[in-house]
Amino acid sequence: MTIDVQGLLAEAPPPDQAAAAQVRERAANVLRPGGALQRLDEIAAWLAGWQRTPRPSVDRPEILLFAADHGVSIDGVSAYPAEITAAMCHAVEQSQATVTAFAKDLGAAVSLVDVGVGNPTGNLRIEPALDEARFNAAFDAGRAAVARGDADILVLGEMGIGNTTPAAAIAAAISGGDPAKWVGPGTGVAGDQLDHKRTVVKEAVERITDVVDPMEILRQVGGAELVAMAGAAVEARLRSVPILLDGYVVTAALLPIHEAAPGSLDHVLAGHRSPEPGHGWLLERMNMEPLLDLGLRLGEGSGALAALPLVRLAVAGVLNVATFAEAGLV
Repeated sequence: MTIDVQGLLAEAPPPDQAAAAQVRERAANVLRPGGALQRLDEIAAWLAGWQRTPRPSVDRPEILLFAADHGVSIDGVSAYPAEITAAMCHAVEQSQATVTAFAKDLGAAVSLVDVGVGNPTGNLRIEPALDEARFNAAFDAGRAAVARGDADILVLGEMGIGNTTPAAAIAAAISGGDPAKWVGPGTGVAGDQLDHKRTVVKEAVERITDVVDPMEILRQVGGAELVAMAGAAVEARLRSVPILLDGYVVTAALLPIHEAAPGSLDHVLAGHRSPEPGHGWLLERMNMEPLLDLGLRLGEGSGALAALPLVRLAVAGVLNVATFAEAGLV
């Protein structure tokens, strides 16, 4: 039996509408033409609502970076071997990775959560990616990562060679239509290898044609790090912690939550849109407008980190700007 997301979130608090309203009211009266920074003002109000304060902040950002290996990698769906996942984890641990460079510059903590590096999932093309025990353990690992932190905003990121394949399989199985539509180059596959990747996703989706529960789809064709990110999103919702999402894989990981419990991802913003074709379509399905669209496709949470300064600016543009009344102009 898969996880009852609706049951878990039954007691989840809504945003603090009073705090959000106070930020909107201030934004409407600061020294600039009305609506001149509307999107940024909306972000500031969103942050206030989930942080439950009329003085939101980005003082303690944290990136939760989930890593795992995938059995489907044996099918040649990536331009890189599975061993690269472990190498990238080592680079993160040694503060030599892009994500750690970005995080250092932004004053963000980095927490690397290994949920299966060196322990690949089943090959989703021919068998369930995770059995129920591992699925539950990965979900709980994501929840625990949020619970032990003290962030005022979280960034969700991932590392796992081959993981755009489960992302595409989840998106295709839930959204329907031609599975090939959801398959992109990932780490850079093209030509016959990209066609083969499309075939792998098609066969994975056909294997679970009768499955309708979104969380069961996640178990069948997802991956350990994707499941962990879904758990992290649920725990953050329960704790009223706002989240910035990274790219296609992270968004696909949260799609089952969106489908199983509509409205449960209101505490989430899309940090950016990657060039993976499926990512844009997923964002549209989930009613998420990305903060950035720069063609970024690294993963590691890097695209969402690139959007973090916008959230900081949104707050500064409301809280640190005088109102007309404060400036003596009314």
